[in-house]
Amino acid sequence: MLKVINPTTGQRLHEYPALNPADMNARIAAAENAFRHWRQQSIAQRAEVLNRVATLMRDQETELARLMTLEMGKPVKEARGEVQKAAWCAEHYAAHAADYLASVTLNSDASSSYVQHLPLGPVLGILPWNAPFWLAFRFCAPALMAGNTCLMKHDPHVPACAEAIADLFVQAEAPAGILQNLPLTTSSVESAIRHRAVRAVSFTGSSAAGSRVAALAAAELKPAVLELGGSDPAIVLKDADLEAAADAIVLSRIINAGQSCIAAKRIIVEAPVHERFVELLKDRLEKLRLGDPSSVETDIGPIAREDLRAELARQVDETIAAGAECLLGGQMPEGEGFFYPVTLLTEVNNQMTACREETFGPVAVVLRANSAEHALQIANDTEYGLAASIWTNRQRGEALAQEIEAGQVVVNGLVKTDPRLPSGGIKRSGYGRELGPHGIMEFVNVQQVWVGPKQE
Repeated sequence: MLKVINPTTGQRLHEYPALNPADMNARIAAAENAFRHWRQQSIAQRAEVLNRVATLMRDQETELARLMTLEMGKPVKEARGEVQKAAWCAEHYAAHAADYLASVTLNSDASSSYVQHLPLGPVLGILPWNAPFWLAFRFCAPALMAGNTCLMKHDPHVPACAEAIADLFVQAEAPAGILQNLPLTTSSVESAIRHRAVRAVSFTGSSAAGSRVAALAAAELKPAVLELGGSDPAIVLKDADLEAAADAIVLSRIINAGQSCIAAKRIIVEAPVHERFVELLKDRLEKLRLGDPSSVETDIGPIAREDLRAELARQVDETIAAGAECLLGGQMPEGEGFFYPVTLLTEVNNQMTACREETFGPVAVVLRANSAEHALQIANDTEYGLAASIWTNRQRGEALAQEIEAGQVVVNGLVKTDPRLPSGGIKRSGYGRELGPHGIMEFVNVQQVWVGPKQE
C-alpha cells in the first residue's frame, strides 16, 4: 500500500494499493500496444489530445491544486499556478513539436540525405513529489508529442495526484494506454526499468537515487535523462540592483517551502554590499506567513514529510554549530504537522553542512565573497551544477555566465523552468535536458536516411 500522511496535520490522509508485478507488466504491455498506433498518428492529431488535456487541467484547476495541498503541503496559491504551468507545457509542445521534430537535410554523396526524428517506444518517467503536475507534464508532453507512450511512476507520497493526471487523459478521450499510471513501491522500480518494453528512462530526484537509476538504465543499454539535486548559487555583486535581487532570491528560496531543486541555496554576496543585502533579505523573510497551505494568506506550508523536516533541522543545527549566525528561525516549532520556520543563516562557508549538502526547505544561507572572482570560485566549489543566478550589470553577467559550472544561468532574474527553454544539470546534478527543443530530442531515434543513387 502507498500510505500518505497529510504534512499539515501529521495524520494519515489515505492509502492507495501498489501494483503487483502482474499488474505492472499488464500496464507496460498496454503502453507498448498503444505505441504501435500512437506513433502512426500525425503531430497534429497528437496535439489535439494534448490540447484537450490542457483545457481540462485549466477547467479543473481548483480540484487538482487541492490534491497537491493535501498530499505534499503546497500552498494553494502555488498549487493553482502549478496546474496552469503544466497546462502551458502541454500546449507549448502541441504548438511547437512539428518545428522541433522537423527533418534536417544534410549534404552528402546521396541524391538526398537527411535526418528524421522518430519515437522510441514506451518511456518510463520516475517522478518526485515536490511538483507533481508540472514535473509529470515536463516529462510526458514532449515524449508524447514525439510519438512515444509514457509510463508514469510517480512518488509514493502523491498517489492521488498521479491518478488525477492519468484520469485527465481518460477524460480527454486520448487513445487508451498512451499514458499509464504505475503506482509502484520503490522496491519495484528496478523491474520496471529492466522491463524489455521500456525503451528509455527519465528520472527526477536526488543524486544518490539518480546514480542507481543511471546504473540500471546503463546495464540495459537504455538512454536516460537525469535531473538531480542542486546547491544552486545566487551571486550578488556590489553593482547589483540590491532590491530587485533580494525580491527574486527570497522568492526562489521559499517557493514550495524551499523544496525545489533549482532554488537559490547559497547566496554569495560581495563584501561591500554584504551587510545591506542581509538586511534586505531579513526584512523580506520575516514578513512571510508560515501556516495552513489551504489558506490563500499562507506563503509557506509544511515540509512534505517528517523525515525530511528532521533532515533539514540536522543540517541547520550542524551549520550553526560550525559557526554560522542564525538571524531568523532555526528552531523546530511545536504543534501538529511538519512545519519548519523561515531561517536565515549568515557567516556561512562552503565547508559547512548547509553548503556541502542540498537543503530542501525555507533556509537561506549567505556567504561573503571578497570579489567577483572569489564569488565565482565559491559558486563553483560544489559537486552540483544545476542552476545559478548572478546579479550585476548585463555585460559582466553574461561574461561571468560562461565561467559558472551549471546547466542554467540567469542574469538579473529569477531562476525558473520554462517550456520554451532547455533545463538540466552537469556534475552530480545529472545529464540530459528537459524542455525546449532539446528536451523533445532526448527520446527520439535520430535516424539518418541516405537515398541513392550516389552522386559523383
